[in-house]
Amino acid sequence: MAQIVDRRLNGKNKSAVNRQKFLRRFRKQIKKSIENVISERSVTDLDKGEKISIPKKDTSEPFFHHGQGGHRDMVHPGNKEFHQGDTIPRPQGGGQSGGQGDGSEASDSGEGEDDFIFELSREEFLQFFFEDLELPNLVKTKLSTIIETKKVRAGHTSEGIPSNINVVRSLTGAMGRRMALRGPYKKELKKIDAELNDLLKRHDESDPVIIDLRERIHYLKNKIKRIPFIDSFDLRYDNRIDHPVPTTQAVMFCIMDVSGSMGREEKDIAKRFFMLLYLFLTRTYEKIQIVFISHHTVASEVDEETFFYSRETGGTVVSSALKLMASIIQDRYSSNDWNIYAAQASDGDNWHNDSKMCIDLLNKNIMPFVQYYSYIEITPDQHQNLWDEYTHIQSGWDNFAMKKIEKIADIYPVFRKLFEKRDA
Repeated sequence: MAQIVDRRLNGKNKSAVNRQKFLRRFRKQIKKSIENVISERSVTDLDKGEKISIPKKDTSEPFFHHGQGGHRDMVHPGNKEFHQGDTIPRPQGGGQSGGQGDGSEASDSGEGEDDFIFELSREEFLQFFFEDLELPNLVKTKLSTIIETKKVRAGHTSEGIPSNINVVRSLTGAMGRRMALRGPYKKELKKIDAELNDLLKRHDESDPVIIDLRERIHYLKNKIKRIPFIDSFDLRYDNRIDHPVPTTQAVMFCIMDVSGSMGREEKDIAKRFFMLLYLFLTRTYEKIQIVFISHHTVASEVDEETFFYSRETGGTVVSSALKLMASIIQDRYSSNDWNIYAAQASDGDNWHNDSKMCIDLLNKNIMPFVQYYSYIEITPDQHQNLWDEYTHIQSGWDNFAMKKIEKIADIYPVFRKLFEKRDA
């Protein structure tokens, strides 16, 4: 039976294994505490750890103790203030004594303990934070069996095509083979030559023994000559095998309205929503590409820094962003090879005639090719004309979702609603 020994270095007085056991055991209480913390934390502060408090009653464990009854002897030391039968008053409450309590009123329920408080690391906090979120329909059925590979060198083999012959390795092997086969013959030749030279000192060439030795020498030299310089056995070919390579199968389009109708507060909410989305995507999916598109009257593909911090502004033509997205999909992200997702943030204000064009673009050039499209409208007022038009998209496509955000506090609930896990 295999045994796994965890040799990771722990901090002083800490145990990584015990910590993981604790997190698994009190998962329900930790999730509840994180939900309370989220309501008090800004979106930009999500990427940090957090101190979590668990009520003492939730961490209590059963234990054995002596029950009431029986005989026991006790010794109580005396003092100058109290005598036998006196009643000892309870301490005054109010929390002014500098203790660790919560400053609540005194109680007649006896002893108590503070809540258990510990600190979650950044990774642990984000793990609980995004635990029940996902991109809907991430993997297409046809992509689940596709494995891309590339050829990599993996030593040498005795079979292959001429173009893959490794000359150095083949000649080195041929030289070793020749040396191994010639060795016994050369050793015998050396011995016969010594014997022949000794006989020639006492006999002439007509001696039958000398004639036999001459024939043996001729035979051995011919044997050595017949050893080929290189044989098919010596050939070695560069071996190349198929090595699986990771492939990016999903892309997320982030579309944000930066027009003049989007006030500072609306833009801030949109940026916070996309920061949350960006953090979720980059943490959960290592093999996903993100395309940032910002637009006013003209749309442009920008980098992450420009998308979140640019102060560019102008009029509002939403179709410019959808045209750019459709063009990028056609040029770089074929729906046969990619899972395509999109998230759009806007205040819903748009040039009226342009909203009709947006519907046509979505119906014909975008929705048939995307796995999921989410739209958030950021406005404290009534829905704008873009929302009214998008309701037709929502009724016609199951992979389209839309929600309204009125204030910063709505960001996380709306985000969870858009990307909550769905049943298979």
